[in-house]
Amino acid sequence: MTISRETRAASVMIVGCGDIGRRVARLEQADDRPVAALTRSAAGADVLAACGIEPVRGDLDSPASLVPPACAPATLYYFAPPPPHGTEDPRLQCWLRAQTVLPARLVYISTSGVYGDAGGAWIDEDWPVAPKTARGQRRLAAETILRRWQADTGVPVILLRVPGIYGPGRLPAERVRQGIPVLLPEESPYSNRIHADDLAAACFAAARQGQPGRVYHISDGQPTTMTDYFWRIADLHGLPRPPAITLAEARRVLSPAMLSFLEESKRLDNRRMCEELGVQLRYPDLAAGLPACL
Repeated sequence: MTISRETRAASVMIVGCGDIGRRVARLEQADDRPVAALTRSAAGADVLAACGIEPVRGDLDSPASLVPPACAPATLYYFAPPPPHGTEDPRLQCWLRAQTVLPARLVYISTSGVYGDAGGAWIDEDWPVAPKTARGQRRLAAETILRRWQADTGVPVILLRVPGIYGPGRLPAERVRQGIPVLLPEESPYSNRIHADDLAAACFAAARQGQPGRVYHISDGQPTTMTDYFWRIADLHGLPRPPAITLAEARRVLSPAMLSFLEESKRLDNRRMCEELGVQLRYPDLAAGLPACL
């Protein structure tokens, strides 16, 4: 397969155009850049078209369905998640193999889960990666694929390591209503967050200011404990605070998926995002961001 650099449209392609992708699309459209996005269904195409986004039909789980564009976009945002199983990301590999023309740059949303547990330490982007979960291992595998692809093609890849995302429609209010226990405050791990609007703004900035091969923490820089977060959600909705239990009790009553989030503790340093990308957070902490979600 021959890869061409000759023609690049001044446009944007989004792979994985859900809530965050549509927020980024609005920013790009406001900057007078036409946006296209991959979708695998007619219903998804209708949603994109209603947002002024050109639908491109294709399925990352079906290589034959992926038709390369005639002209590569100036910016490719890759936001599609890996499959929910295994430790690799065949979807990303499928997309990259299908491309016969190259974008000017690629922005990828990864996860802070690639670090595993840091024991509550403040960490920057140079902290060693050691994912404990298959979820984190899949994202690290994707980062590795993209680093190799950058080396092979010369296309700048900007990696955004993102923690928990919150925003309108993204709060775990139902979990709180169910009264699912949280950990005692003194045993609760640190967790990091970013408001959906600030994440979209950071993606937009990364496409313009991000350095090739660079990793950025996209976080508000004000970590709190998981228990604090869920109690704030309860207070925001006027609900009873979930009961607090010990970690030993949690291991008996909570699902493995829930426990996986409770056994990693870290605090993300976001100075590189602020200084190099020039991101000015609209919601610098939960006190500012949570009320805006209602």
